[in-house]
Amino acid sequence: MENFVAYNPTSLHFGKDVLNGLGQVINRFGKNVLLVYGTGSIKQNGLYDLVIKQLESIGAEVFEYGGIRSNPIVEDVDAAAALGREHGVDVVLAVGGGSVIDSAKIISITIPVETPAWNFFVRRALPRTAVPLISVLTLAATGTEMNPFAVISNHAAENKGSFSSPLMYPKHSFLDPQFTMSVPRDYTAFGVADLIAHSLEAFFGNGEEATLSDRFVYSIILEAMEYGPELINDLSNYKLRAKIMYAATMALNGMTMNGRVSGEWGVHSIGHVLSLLYDVPHGASLTIVYPAWLRLQKDRIGKRISLLGENLFGTSDVDETINHLEGFFKSLDCPIRLSDIKGIEPDADEIFRIMELNKAATFVHKLNQDDYRKIIQLML
Repeated sequence: MENFVAYNPTSLHFGKDVLNGLGQVINRFGKNVLLVYGTGSIKQNGLYDLVIKQLESIGAEVFEYGGIRSNPIVEDVDAAAALGREHGVDVVLAVGGGSVIDSAKIISITIPVETPAWNFFVRRALPRTAVPLISVLTLAATGTEMNPFAVISNHAAENKGSFSSPLMYPKHSFLDPQFTMSVPRDYTAFGVADLIAHSLEAFFGNGEEATLSDRFVYSIILEAMEYGPELINDLSNYKLRAKIMYAATMALNGMTMNGRVSGEWGVHSIGHVLSLLYDVPHGASLTIVYPAWLRLQKDRIGKRISLLGENLFGTSDVDETINHLEGFFKSLDCPIRLSDIKGIEPDADEIFRIMELNKAATFVHKLNQDDYRKIIQLML
């Protein structure tokens, strides 16, 4: 097990009606609030009205930026940061899923500086300070509510990039499973897949044996495998929503990484290429890439795949393990090939070009150009 420093400063407010304390928490940071949200679902399910009521209770002045996309873009981040800078906001309040909170993280570090947000991603600028960020989560998936990571697309640069800074941890995150009940069946399933993928990225990471962290991974995935299928067939079940929401947060808040040097993240980087090119939902991109990546890597990391199979599926056979994982994704009605997604015509050469341009999957288990070609064929 590697040496490590465990650090997570986010205060997590979890459970029914925790939003009742939102106003008091925001009031600790100030009354000028930049409210960031998506394309309107929070207005349809009543969450927007509850948030505004909390803000009114403390006499807050609210400046709104709505319309964040499910695959968020850097242009929205820059526009929202300019709005926050113009009004000298004291706090950024993100209400939504991973795309909204990821955007708000970059907004929070962009407001204090006179530089485009993308400069952080290409390392032309480093954040020095951040406007405090509060999040209200509406989708159990990414774990962004309790970590310092964000992913944004820049179509002009043909890149969907990630950035991390300790300054980007939300100060407080409010997780009420009631506000995930309006999430449709497909995106609920994509969230289950996403939390499993996060756990696997840690499991296939770099470093000496970290057995307790491995057991955290197994437990989180087993939780998702037990309750995920029940949930997508009973979307209004609060207890099931709570179980998946908690699992998604734990999958990427650092606990699965203790004792490791790094995670793998190659699957995510390939998934980002699919989302960039074809606007594939993030979780759906991962159910396409992960089985293909495992089949590509099975002769290189077979022992690790076998260990995963023993603890999840009761088999040490590498091929059976991959088939079981793929079968689980399929049981959730998630796509396991690009051909499963209607309305897109994947171009293998274009996928290869963008993978090569962005050096996709050149992390712990590095891939070369031949590997790119192979994994693309496995995904088609």
